[in-house]
Amino acid sequence: MTIGAILKGKGGEVVSLAATATVREAVALLAERRIGAVPVVGEGSVEGIFSERDVTYCLAREGAAALDRTLAEVMTTPVQTVGAADAVIAALSLMTKRRIRHLPVVEGERIVGFVSIGDLVKYRIDRIEADAAAMRAYIQQ
Repeated sequence: MTIGAILKGKGGEVVSLAATATVREAVALLAERRIGAVPVVGEGSVEGIFSERDVTYCLAREGAAALDRTLAEVMTTPVQTVGAADAVIAALSLMTKRRIRHLPVVEGERIVGFVSIGDLVKYRIDRIEADAAAMRAYIQQ
């Protein structure tokens, strides 16, 4: 089970923002798309990630003034990434160890996808259920 298999199922569309976007713009995008994080991308490579946690932290520090800050000032860096050939279980382990919920998928320096812990868990559950169904069918023969 690889990250590439997940991207095939969910598609490779990557919603991203530039480092010059404001926190206000990022919050609007997160709400509109109903997502928990967005990669901050410049010239095709990931510069950081802006997540719901980042919103919380910068609002707690600065109040409403934080909404006018740029993502470059408040995004999470450095970014943990995975490749399409990486195993899902390795990505889940990384997410658990680092306490993160989103990973950019990169080829070289270019972002080619973005996966959440929900994507990975759903894929694992689907695979386990398919394996169990195949086992039941085999036993019933």
